[in-house]
Amino acid sequence: MTLKIAIAHHDENALKILRQIIAPDTGCAVIWSTGRGSDVIRQCRHDLPDILLIDLALADVSGARLICDVMKETPCAILVLSNAREQQAGKVFEAMGCGALDVISTPVLHSNGFLEGADVLIKKIDTMARLLGSASRTTKPAAAVRQTEKEPQPQLVAIGSSTGGPKALATILAGLPREFPAAIVICQHVDLQFAGGLASWLNSQTPLSVAVAREGMRVRPGVVLVAQTNDHLVLGPDGALHYTEHPRNYPYRPSVNALFESLRQYWPQNDVAVLLTGMGRDGGEGLSALFKAGWHTIVQDEKTSIVYGMPAAAVELGGASEILPLDQIAGAIARKIINRKGTSL
Repeated sequence: MTLKIAIAHHDENALKILRQIIAPDTGCAVIWSTGRGSDVIRQCRHDLPDILLIDLALADVSGARLICDVMKETPCAILVLSNAREQQAGKVFEAMGCGALDVISTPVLHSNGFLEGADVLIKKIDTMARLLGSASRTTKPAAAVRQTEKEPQPQLVAIGSSTGGPKALATILAGLPREFPAAIVICQHVDLQFAGGLASWLNSQTPLSVAVAREGMRVRPGVVLVAQTNDHLVLGPDGALHYTEHPRNYPYRPSVNALFESLRQYWPQNDVAVLLTGMGRDGGEGLSALFKAGWHTIVQDEKTSIVYGMPAAAVELGGASEILPLDQIAGAIARKIINRKGTSL
């Protein structure tokens, strides 16, 4: 079955390049394209695409505003096209907060004829297509292995998110106190080239310190670490964070399930895990495993989720200690951490 693609881009040359890349032999077909954001809703009503590619530099309308309108009026999977070198990280993650599934740099045709980014775009579209049609993936959990540490570990909050995640993450981090005593690790579905921008943008939204997670780092109280590569971020038996390409068959890299499962195996205490808005089912099994192991698990509710896929997966598996609207999650995290620590903030 042919995948229907639509494109909204301000640059006619870019439109030509994108049509060339998304050729019929890729299993995709461009059903329509436009250079004006004001045409998108009308076109979607007439012929709804499976995946809509939206340029953030449309002249007649804000990219984020357009994405919000599309998700309200004619919801479909949206892939943001961005010039990472020119566009501010805030605009990119505002767009993702409005419901875009992912972001990718616009392919570029160089003067020597080299078409940069074409393979990446097709791979991204293929990943999105598999997510749109994905069913629940059942895996056999590994036996839990607890690490032994001479020094006590800080309390930990692990958060997984995807579609709409950047805005949700900013809301939660902004609601935590400056002297928050726990460490935080975030797995947000985003490509390597945008991970640094996400960390910088989140850092501007919260009194806490936000940075990308580097290989071999250890978590620290009051510091937020964000997964930054196209490999999975996991906790190792040595108590440090590591990147790994395994498992290779997960459609999203980094995977929330991979992070949560590693915490279940190697983190020496039961702390707090959160699963936010997102398409697909990533994180559902991992959160359920943490819940069964004794962690306090929080799931974003359907009403405030941009896409109620990942949270729904956790709820269906019975993995939620609490199901909360977005504006109540920061308070719930803080209360749980304070109660366990036995101190006041």
